[in-house]
Amino acid sequence: MTIVGGFDVHRAQITFDYLDTDTGEVTRGEIRPATRSVLQTWFGRFAGRADVAFAVEGCTGWRFVVEEMVAAGIRPHLAEPADTATQRGRKKRAKTDRADARLQRELLCQGRLPESWIAPPHVLEVRTLVRLYVALMGERRTWQQRIQAQLFHQGVPTLRGLLTQEGRATLASAALSPAGRQMVDTALAMIDELGERVVPLRAQLQAIGRRQAGARSLTAHYGIGALCAAIIWAELGDPRRFSRSDQAVRFAGLDVTVWSSDSKRAAGHLSRQGSAVLRWALFEAAQSAARASSPDHDYYTSLADRLGGKRPALSVARKLIRRCYHTLRELGDDAWSTTGAALQEAA
Repeated sequence: MTIVGGFDVHRAQITFDYLDTDTGEVTRGEIRPATRSVLQTWFGRFAGRADVAFAVEGCTGWRFVVEEMVAAGIRPHLAEPADTATQRGRKKRAKTDRADARLQRELLCQGRLPESWIAPPHVLEVRTLVRLYVALMGERRTWQQRIQAQLFHQGVPTLRGLLTQEGRATLASAALSPAGRQMVDTALAMIDELGERVVPLRAQLQAIGRRQAGARSLTAHYGIGALCAAIIWAELGDPRRFSRSDQAVRFAGLDVTVWSSDSKRAAGHLSRQGSAVLRWALFEAAQSAARASSPDHDYYTSLADRLGGKRPALSVARKLIRRCYHTLRELGDDAWSTTGAALQEAA
């Protein structure tokens, strides 16, 4: 490599720092504004060169930067943010945009840059749809919780099946103050509006889960339906970047942290690193182990009798991601094909 550099991406500007390894010259500066068209023009200085590589942290905004690097024939390197920060060291030093760009350039030069997987465009598109779906469902759940809070605040008994026909009829006859009634009616309207967006989006993701080869292969595991398969496929990504299934568990944030010194040991807890959406999908699928027909039912019930709470489902979730890891690895490149009308439409 002749040109090696690093980017620090922000909404207003992109700070760059690159080294010409032949001459030893270092060039620093800013690209303003941080838009695709401006970046395209800036990359024109490297036109016709095949010996250029840049690193960029995997934070918001990395996608268009990497896409433009690929289009310009520049080799992209996506840095893992937390591990990159660790490489800076514990000693207090000035942290600036220029220092961040320089750090990435230095790590890339030294071969010490902690890299993340750069997902193909069609996987990024599905991932965007997945996160939109989870966000909309979260909003819907929040409005239901607001209704329940208002009912309790005004002394109305807890209402189950809030959105059923019977539940809505009970809500309509509940003794609420005028402002409380307005709040509940508004919340129901918001839930209905969100539902109009959620239903077709869920169907789109389920179609991807049924038609895309990698996602469809995950439905062979008990508890993983078409929706969860699409989510796990998009969020987990290519497992061939992991050398063993334990790393996939750690990637999902389902590993239990350990702090131990001599005879002192703190109680472990989930690390909750990585994709919260991936953990959610695995946990939802793992709860099916409570059914007698599940192959993990005996394991689930033994843990439920001994531990209780969410821990049985979390333990099954760890089993599921290990199975998904092996399934996708065995499928190889076919797991990331763009076949299927639903997937091509998403991409």
